[in-house]
Order: sequence, then C-alpha cells, then structure tokens
Amino acid sequence: MIESFIRDLPKVELHVHHIGAASPATVARLAARHAGSTTVPADVEQLAAYFTFRDFAHFIEVYLSVVDLVRDPEDVVTLTYDIASDLAAQQVRYAEVTLTPYSSIVRGMAAEAYCEAVEEARARAARDHGIELRWCFDIPGEAGVPSADVTLDVALRLRPDGLVSFGLGGPEIGVPRAQFADHFAKARAAGLRSVPHAGESTGPQTVWDALEHLGAERIGHGIASARDGRLMEHLRDNDIPLEVCPTSNVCTRSVPSLEQHPLPTLVGAGVPVVINSDDPPMFSTTLTNEYVVAAGLLGLDTAGVAELARQGVRYSFLDDAGKAGILAEIDAYAARA
Repeated sequence: MIESFIRDLPKVELHVHHIGAASPATVARLAARHAGSTTVPADVEQLAAYFTFRDFAHFIEVYLSVVDLVRDPEDVVTLTYDIASDLAAQQVRYAEVTLTPYSSIVRGMAAEAYCEAVEEARARAARDHGIELRWCFDIPGEAGVPSADVTLDVALRLRPDGLVSFGLGGPEIGVPRAQFADHFAKARAAGLRSVPHAGESTGPQTVWDALEHLGAERIGHGIASARDGRLMEHLRDNDIPLEVCPTSNVCTRSVPSLEQHPLPTLVGAGVPVVINSDDPPMFSTTLTNEYVVAAGLLGLDTAGVAELARQGVRYSFLDDAGKAGILAEIDAYAARA
C-alpha cells in the first residue's frame, strides 16, 4: 500500500548529483563511447559490481572515474536529459541537481559550452517531461581552493538561468569548510543559496563549520548532527533542514546499516529533514525507494509520507507560485488515495 502510494506521489528532489544520477544504461553508453580510455565497464551488469564500495574514499575514486566519461557538451546533454527523464518517471516535478562544472572544465571543456549544454537539456526536459530542473554549482572539496575559484567564476560570470545555489561536495576528511568561506560569501552576496555537504563521513563539528563559515541554509546529509544535542536544537530553532539520503549513507559506510540510521533521532528532536537519493544508480536506489525507506524508519502512513513530500517542496528554492502548484498536486493526490 505505502509503496504504491509513494510511487505515484508528486515529489521534489533536492540532493542528487549530476554524475551520480547517471543510470547504468547511460554510464554504459558513455563508457562505450570512450572505450579504450576508461576503466568503467561498458556493460550494465558489470556496473553493479563496479558500484560496490568499500568505504567513502573508494566511492570517491569510482565516482571520479565516471566523471571522466563526461568529456564534451554532447556527453553533458545526454547525461542531463537522461537524469531528468528518470526523475520525471518517478513523478518528480522539480529537482535541484548538483553540478560540478570544475570537473568538466579541468578536463578541457569550455565553461560556456558546459553551461549551454545543461541549459539545453533543462529546456528539453521541461518541454518533453514537464519537469523543472535547477542547478547547484558544487565545489569538489578534494580539488581545494583552485577549484572553488573556478566554480565561483563560472557561477557569477556566466550565471546560467537554472542556477539557484552554491555547494561543496567531495570528501569531508581533510577538507576544512572554513577555507571556502570567502567563496560562499561572494556567492551568497550574488543571490545564490548556500547548500554545502557536511556531517556525513565526519562528526558534528563539520556541520557547525558549514553553518558558521559558509552560511549554510540547508545541509547536505548532516546526519552526524544526531550526535550533538545542541546542534540539533540549533537546526530546529533556526529551521535549517538536512538533506537526508539514507541508502547512500549505508553504501558509503557512513552508517553501519539502515536499522542504525539516525533519521528517527533527528526527526524526534524536531530537526527538519528532506528525503533525497544522492547518487541513486550507484547505490541501487531511487528517490521512490528512499521514501519507502524513510517511511519504514519513521513509521509513517500515507498521510505522513505526503507531509514528508510537502516538506521537500517547502524547503526547495522554487518560487512561491511553483511551490503552491506542487503542494496543490500533493494535496489532491493524497485526498484521492
């Protein structure tokens, strides 16, 4: 019952990575296109084993090998449009996709061509599937301050129409949040929203640092907040949501198992959360499945799941009219169920 309700429930996706959302079919097609110069299998069945991660560091290694498959604007359009199609099939009406333009630029793609490609795919997806995409430009933390310089320059100089936020991803260990404070300050001054990753594979201090130094308005993951009562109070009192991706946290070994996931602790403490999929094909999941997982962890019925979907809409960076439209769809769907 709950699974079928979730399958057709109108939803939004606020934490999904551009590369990490590539379906096995898309990855295999890109790997075949670049055969001879990649270690990524061009076979869908072999990709399942390839996407089995020993730990977070191994996940990053595999992730970057897939990044290397996106080498020209045609690859970017293919990837982006396929992601939108997959999301639309799950009744996702709006998605904020995390893009890492630096990864393509450093491999030789012109920033202008990259931005034109994602915007072309965004327009095609809206036309063909009725899904609205927006972008979060993400600093790859492992590449340090030089990557932040490039990401900020592209964001502010080219400012594609879909761009709404500025983020920080990659490994947390050994990547202090404070070193990017100036970049986030400039992005925020230009009207971009702050959505850094923090507190996934590290402790609560990373979340505090993201709040203090980066002006975080939403936290990517942030599950370590469950270890700090004062931090959970701060998030609750300041209405700062965590973008929680349960299956991802297990696959990267950030939590030992779904049964031990801190989502119930966070929700019990009043911390706002939104449910997302992160890198779904790499983790053999979907946004629909993440809602099923969250419903199980939190003991939700259909009314509770509908409210979880509404919460995602409210904490999105969509305009008020867009939010009202999706909320009305959720209400109408829940009333019929």
